[in-house]
Formats: sequence, C-alpha cells, structure tokens
Amino acid sequence: MERLLLLLVLGLTGASLLEDNKLCPPHSRPWQVSLQSRRTRCSGALVDKWWLVTSAACAPIGTAINASLGEHDVTAEEGTEQHIPVAEVIRHSPYRSPLHSLAMVRLAQPARLTQQVQPIGLPGRCPRPGESCSVSGWGSTVPNQYEDPKRLKCLTVAVVEDQSCINTFPDFIFWSLGMVCAGGADATGCLYDKGAVLVCDGQLQGVQWFSHGCQNAEHPSVYTKLCKYNEWMRRVMDSHTPTTTTARATTFKRP
Repeated sequence: MERLLLLLVLGLTGASLLEDNKLCPPHSRPWQVSLQSRRTRCSGALVDKWWLVTSAACAPIGTAINASLGEHDVTAEEGTEQHIPVAEVIRHSPYRSPLHSLAMVRLAQPARLTQQVQPIGLPGRCPRPGESCSVSGWGSTVPNQYEDPKRLKCLTVAVVEDQSCINTFPDFIFWSLGMVCAGGADATGCLYDKGAVLVCDGQLQGVQWFSHGCQNAEHPSVYTKLCKYNEWMRRVMDSHTPTTTTARATTFKRP
C-alpha cells in the first residue's frame, strides 16, 4: 500500500514538473487574453485596441463576459492586468461545426497598450504543413488530466497536413476548409483551453476549435484557420468599432 501511494505521489509530481516545463516566459505573449463568464473561461487574442478574436465556444449568448489583458498568473494580481468588460460579441454565422468556429469580441473601452498588452496582426498568409508554431493558453498540457488554469502555458507544435489530421477525426466530426491542425506524435498537441492561440512566424494563425490532443497525445488539435477569415474580421472591425470610448451594454450579433 505504501509503495502504491509513493508511486502515485511521484506520478503526480512528474506531471507537475512536466507542466512547469511548459510555462511561457511571463508576458512573452502580450496579445493573449483571458475571457471569463459564469459559464466558461478560455482564451483569445488581441488584434486591435478594441478587438479580440476567439472561438465560438468562448462566446456564450446571453452571458456577461470580462476580458483580462496583461495576464500571466490568473490567480494573482501582478500589476500588469487590465480588466475590461466585453461590449459586443459577433459570431461568424453559421457557427456550429463543421462550418465555422470564430467570434470577434469588442471591448467596452479600448485597451491601453503597454509592454504587457500588445495586439498581434491578422495573418498575412496561411500556415504551411510542417511549420513550427507556438500555441498558448491556460490549462492542462497533460492528456486526460484536468488542471485549474493558473499560469500561461506555451507549446511548440508543428502544422499537420490536412489529410493526416482528417484521418484522426472521430465519426461525428467533419472536416472544414476553415480548420488547421497542429501537434501530434512528434510534439504533444494537448493544451486544454478553448480559444488557445496559435502563432506561426509571428503571425496569428488560429484559435483552438477541438483539443483532440488532450484525448490522445498522438492526435493533433484543431484550430480555426484564421487566414481564411481575414476579410470577414476586417469587415467586422471596420463596421462595429465605436467612435467614442463610452462603454455599451453587452450585445451579441451574427452578421
């Protein structure tokens, strides 16, 4: 019995050490945003002082959402944070799988740009199979193990060719041209955080759609392929950015 307990403790310690090895350098992803509501907690990316990009799963209709910018440890106030209510959420329509999973989130007031809070530009090209990228978010990086989100995690993952990714899909999930996959056998694809941010060569390329790598470490996770949505994202920002900094009540729209 004692040996069993010792092995359990060592196993948990090993998992903890593994998680610590995947911590981001503090504030090395100044575009990363934590989104919280009564129903969910997930990630997004700041792309403009007014706007965030996230997955549709991070934008529950009828729920007040708050955005925290300049975060590293979400359990502590570090003096770099900006906590801003969300004023407007615009989901790409139709938003249910297998079609699209993308939402634009407008802040109630513009972010104050600092060293710890900076936007990342929309993609200038699409990601390439085999390309090395970074994915960041809050949550467990160990498959099939839950961890309360604390400090920001970073993984290095490779973009996976479409057909190789399709071959890992369960029967109830269908492929969409708005998907890109990363992670898998050569590097773990598990980061359990809806809306986790995929960056390749300094460009925003995805927000997490399905965390397949957290069910099977051999499988890549699926991200919204943001290069396919540049025109839509720019159109939303051009037509919905306010001319004043007056906060508005939260609204939800589908263009």
